[in-house]
Amino acid sequence: MEGLRLTRKAIAALIDHTQVKAFATEIDMAELCDEALEYGLAAVTINPAWTSYCAKRLEDTGVAINPTIGFPLGANTALIKVEEAREAIVNGATELDMVVNIGALKSGFPDYVGREIDAIVKVAGDIPVKVILEACFLTNDEKRTVCQLSLDAGAAFVKTSTGFGTVGATIEDVQLMREVVGDRMGVKAAGGIRRYRDAKAMLEAGASRLGTSATIEILSEIED
Repeated sequence: MEGLRLTRKAIAALIDHTQVKAFATEIDMAELCDEALEYGLAAVTINPAWTSYCAKRLEDTGVAINPTIGFPLGANTALIKVEEAREAIVNGATELDMVVNIGALKSGFPDYVGREIDAIVKVAGDIPVKVILEACFLTNDEKRTVCQLSLDAGAAFVKTSTGFGTVGATIEDVQLMREVVGDRMGVKAAGGIRRYRDAKAMLEAGASRLGTSATIEILSEIED
C-alpha cells in the first residue's frame, strides 16, 4: 500500500479484529468489542450467532460488524449462505465475509461460484461483501478466477484465507490478488498475521485490510 504512513493509528484503522473460535464466550465477545472501540479498529469479525450482541455493544461507534458467511468451509448450499447473509444483516451486520464453494470451483464449476457470490452481493445491497478464497487450496489460475468473479459481482473485497486452512495469508497471494483486481476492489489479508512485521509486509504487498486475532500484540509493537 503505497504512501501509507505505518503509525499505530493508521494500521489499527485497517484491522478487522477477529474472534471466531467455537468456544468464545460472551466475556470474549465483550472484550473484542471494547478493544475494537479503544484502538479505533475497522471492524469486529465474528461468528454469526454474535451479530446482534456486537451490533448492540458497538452501536453508533463506527466499528463495522462483520459476521462470517458459510464459514469456515464454504460448503453450505447457496440458499443457506444467502439466508445466513440476510439474517446477519437483519441482526446488525454492516460488512460480510463469505467463503466461496471451494469444492465447486475445483470441480470445474466457476459459474456456480460466480452465481453464489452474485446472490450474496445482491442480498447485501450497500453492505460490503468480502469474498474469501481460502487460497492455500487453490491454484493461481483458480485464485485469479475467484478474484474476477468477485469483481464482476460487485463485491467490495477479496480475502486470502479463513485462518482455518493449512496456510494463511502470503505475500505472493496478496500480490496476485491485487494484480487481478487493481484498484477496483479491496484486498484483505487474513490468517497467520501475528506480528507487526507480518502486517507491514501484507500492506506493502497490496492489502488494504487485515484480519487478525493478534491485534493487540501487533499494535503493541508500534512505538507511536
